[in-house]
Amino acid sequence: MAVLDSLDLARRLIRCPSVTPAEAGALDLLQEVLEGLGFRCRRMVFSTDDTPDVDNLYARLGEAGPNFCYAGHTDVVPPGDPAQWRHDPFAAEVEDGWLYGRGAVDMKGAIAVYIGAVSRFLDARGPDFGGSLSLLITGDEEGPAVNGTRKVLEALAEEGERLDACLVGEPTSNERLADMVKIGRRGALNARLTVAGVQGHSAYAHLADNPVHRLLEMLSRLTGEALDQGSAHFPPTSLQVTTVDVGNPATNVIPGAAAAGFDVRFSDRHTSQSVERWVRERLDAVGGDYELAVRVSGESFLTPPGPLSELIVGAVAQVTGAAPELGTTGGTSDARFIKDFAPVAELGLLNATAHKVDERVSLADLEALGRIYEAVLDGAFASSAGAS
Repeated sequence: MAVLDSLDLARRLIRCPSVTPAEAGALDLLQEVLEGLGFRCRRMVFSTDDTPDVDNLYARLGEAGPNFCYAGHTDVVPPGDPAQWRHDPFAAEVEDGWLYGRGAVDMKGAIAVYIGAVSRFLDARGPDFGGSLSLLITGDEEGPAVNGTRKVLEALAEEGERLDACLVGEPTSNERLADMVKIGRRGALNARLTVAGVQGHSAYAHLADNPVHRLLEMLSRLTGEALDQGSAHFPPTSLQVTTVDVGNPATNVIPGAAAAGFDVRFSDRHTSQSVERWVRERLDAVGGDYELAVRVSGESFLTPPGPLSELIVGAVAQVTGAAPELGTTGGTSDARFIKDFAPVAELGLLNATAHKVDERVSLADLEALGRIYEAVLDGAFASSAGAS
């Protein structure tokens, strides 16, 4: 069986300008490559009335269990002004040991080296390796995340398809490659607070009701008290005010309303419901007329340390000589959907340039991550090595 050139595949993927929700040939390319390795590929398109159609790919090799899945996304965020980039963001240029391009880190580079690792694994073990390999690749991770991973998993489950473990290739590394494996994620709650008042002349404040003063007191109560102190695997919950909006151009007018936005990243000591309840208790203590609009993009979750994390930690130590930290920091990922269907952990490239101008990854890190992924596969199917 042919062994794939991971760098070549990464460059070909980056050259597909797959800004969410555009597929732009990225999934077509992966389907072609995976079918060449013997995978059965399914394209799964989902849509809703108020979101664009999104193309997703599910590929599986083998019929027996366990089914070890790799999950990722080929959609990328917009590159911004290409003139600010050292190289065209979709040219996938290599310079001085670095691969440049939108998606190099998040996360086309990781997908490419994983598939390269699969090709080496199959070349060494053959197709009868004692289980199944699958890939779930979405085009809707950087966007609303409505028509992607979650719907694919739900459809597969209805058909009786089972995932026994899942590795997500998000860029989890901080200071050096593979220094962190994510075994959970904080929950994410975003809120918009609007405080109503009574407009009036600032010289006759007794005839008005200043909503700004009440808004400031509300925000002070929200930011002046910790929600929790964190837990064994989670940092303390963080509430950050992201905007304060009054829109008042006059210097002598008390406005009729004031608004603010805040973002809460919460630990496993809270649910979105308990966070909202905590917030409303403090707003109610200030009093007055207000509205609170809440959007939850994910609950906190943890895959407790166990066989999957031990497998990944062992593979990292084998390649790098150092054991990674098991963490839960960072933003949300599609692991928040996968955790309802299978044990899940995340390991990928350095996140320092993700979503930035001149996003880039070192060729050395690409090569090393590929070896880690191959060691994960060897470990996942070690018990069947003698029978292959």
